[in-house]
Amino acid sequence: NMIYKKNFTVLILIFIFFVFKISYSDDVFEKGKEIFLNDGNCASCHTLSDAKSIAVIGPNLDEIRPTLEVVLATVTNGVGVMPAYQDILSKEEIEAVAHYVSKASN
Repeated sequence: NMIYKKNFTVLILIFIFFVFKISYSDDVFEKGKEIFLNDGNCASCHTLSDAKSIAVIGPNLDEIRPTLEVVLATVTNGVGVMPAYQDILSKEEIEAVAHYVSKASN
């Protein structure tokens, strides 16, 4: 009986963790989308269907489907004609937009 109570408690804790993790992820995704469309100005250069952006200056993100790590490095340091955003966006904002782009494009 005691084992069942412990197992039940563990299952409840796991469930609560996942509920909060999912809502946190959704919040980060939405924050990243907001940055993509506004402060980051990403939509002016990149096509991404989730953002309803159609642009041809930078790569089409729906086609190249970058990983989180690639987006983090690219947004932080810049590449080609894309400027580095490390002095424009906070680390948290860069992480949010990277999360958004990697999830929305994959």
